Order: sequence, then structure tokens, then C-alpha cells
Amino acid sequence: MTASATAVRAPARRAARLGRLLWPWTRTLLALAILAVLVQRLGTAAFLDGLRLVTVPAVAAGLGIGLLTTVCSVLRWRLVARRLGLPLPLGTALADYYRALFLNAVLPAGVLGDAERALRHGRSSGDLGRSVRAVVLERAGGQAVLVVAGAAALLAEPSPAVALLGGLSPSAVTAAALLSAGALLAWAAWLPRRRPAGGAVAAGLAAAVADARRGLLGRDAWPGVLGLSAAALLGHVALFLVAARTAGVAAPVGTLLPLILPTLLVMALPVNVGGWGPREAFAATAFGAAGLGAEQGLTTAVVYGVLAFAASLPGAVVLLARCVPPPVCGRAFQERTTARTSANDSTRLPTAASPFAALASEGLPMTPDSVYAAMPRVSRCLRSSLTRSAVS
Repeated sequence: MTASATAVRAPARRAARLGRLLWPWTRTLLALAILAVLVQRLGTAAFLDGLRLVTVPAVAAGLGIGLLTTVCSVLRWRLVARRLGLPLPLGTALADYYRALFLNAVLPAGVLGDAERALRHGRSSGDLGRSVRAVVLERAGGQAVLVVAGAAALLAEPSPAVALLGGLSPSAVTAAALLSAGALLAWAAWLPRRRPAGGAVAAGLAAAVADARRGLLGRDAWPGVLGLSAAALLGHVALFLVAARTAGVAAPVGTLLPLILPTLLVMALPVNVGGWGPREAFAATAFGAAGLGAEQGLTTAVVYGVLAFAASLPGAVVLLARCVPPPVCGRAFQERTTARTSANDSTRLPTAASPFAALASEGLPMTPDSVYAAMPRVSRCLRSSLTRSAVS
């Protein structure tokens, strides 16, 4: 590479690095701005009611429903991982998934728990790149079912979306959606051409496509992914119904269902803080458009947020349990463990491959704050590992 080419690319790299640093804070500020607008328009009473109305039976129902939805998600993750040739014990997967749910709920970005889950699985399986793709494909399978269900609900009852968009014409919304889809397809077609066919980007895309065909779209994979995703979605809908009844909404299920599914879909927007922000705004707009009252919709969304957080609390138990050092074992057990670990060193990632392992070596506890502080290491680790896996 010539000096002039390096000089030309240096500003672009600095801009990309600055964008990666600013985007987490930007989306957090956007979510807080949405909540501030809701407080300014609807007052604080709806928020306070959502906290006050939560009862012990509602929390117990949230924990039970959360267990069912988490088990479905764990089985979906195991299915995708095993189709990709990665081992994933059920107990380990359940603990890691709960831990990821809790970290997603308490950390701003909303996906840091999934990143940590992928890194942990990659370290144990010895293939970080494929472990990351397994997590991405698992989440993509669930989101695809949610998108279809949410789109069907919006087609059946478009008034919430129309109210949220300020009365825009359906043709304008359709044109915007088509333009966005076209831009996404053009970007996907252009990206592999940025580098030669043997480059890391092209190889990484080829590996991702191959894993998607095998782990998500394969004949022995997609029926299970579809069924488990639908079951998990039913669990989320049931939790929202519990929140609505707890908030005092007496409308029938047939009236609430077209409002709940799009609200769950809006939660996927990357401008939330632990799920808070767009969910409350859309729920208030949807309930208001349906004649149930914007304040009632906001209160329902707040109750749902509290119950969803309660459903993730087993992840806090897992987090604390892993912070406690294990008891001192006998010398023979330690020697067997050391020998087994040494025998598998050639197929496992080194300890330094996991940025979270550095927390223990530095004497830092594995807490949400320390995990969030370690996320720059996570980003560098993911990029370097994916590049190595693509090149190899």
C-alpha cells in the first residue's frame, strides 16, 4: 500500500472509529429523549402507576413465563450451534442465556449480554467466529418470526402505526420501506466487492452464508427454529397480557393482540436502554389509537418492562455465582482438571482470547459495570477472531 493510499484511508478509519465510539451513547440519549417526551406529554403518573401496580403474583408469573421463553430460546440456540458442529451442554447454555438476558437488561446497548454469551461459547468450543455466528443466527431466527407476526398485526390493524407516523399516507410508508430494502440489498451486493475475492470480508461473508444455510435454513434446522421461536413469542405475548391485566386493562385479548405484537417488534429498534424507550412510545400511541388511552398503554409498557426485568433476575444469580471463587478441591481433582485442560489447549482459544478473562486476572469482579467497561476489548476480540476464522 502506498503512502498516498494510506493517507487517504486514515481519515475514513478515524471517522469509523469515532462513529463506533459515539453510536452507543447516541442511541442511549435517543432512548432517554423518547422517555423525556413521554413524561412531558403524559406526566409521571403513568410511570409511577406502572411501578406501583406490580404485585408479587405478577412477578411470579413473569418468572414462570420467563423460564419457559428462555428454555425455548436456549433450545433454539443449541439447535443452531449443533447444526454448525459446536458442542453446547444444556445446563451451560441455560446459565449463559440467563446471564445474557440480565446483562442486556442492565447495560445500555441491549446486546452486550449476547456478545458476552458468544465469546464465552467461543472460548469453550474453540471456534469464536462460528460461535458468534451461531448467536447471531439464533437471534435472527427469533426476530424473523417476530417481524412476520408484527407485520401481520399491523396489516390487520394499521391505526397504531398510522398514528405513530403522524398520518403519513400508506403509499409514502410503502415507498420508504421499499427504498430502505433496496438500499440494504445494494449494500449487501457491494460489500464483497470492496476487497479481492480472497479477502477477509468476502471469506467472512461466504462463511456466514454457509453457516446460515446449514444452521438456520437447513431442512433439519428451520422447522425446529420456527417452532421454538413461535413458542418463545407466545411467551412474550403472554407476559404482555399479564402486564396489561396488572395495569387494569380489561379489553379482550382479540383487541390487545394487534397492539402487543407491533410493540414487541418496536423493542428490536437499536435505540433503547434495556428495552425502554420505543416500547413505551409505541404502546402509548397504539393504546391511544385503539381508544384505550395513551396513559393506559404507557402504564402497561412500564409494567411489562418491570416484569421482563424480573424474569431476567436468575441471570443475576448466575452472574454472582460465577463471581464467587470455587471451593478448594483436592489435589487429585485439580491435577486431573489441569491435565484435561492441557490436553485440549490445541483446540481451545487461549485465555487472552476472551477479554472478560482479563477481569479476573486483574482482580476485578464480573459485574455489569466491569463488563460494560470491557466492551472495547470485546469489539477488538470479535473483529480479530472473525478475521482469523475467515482467512483460515
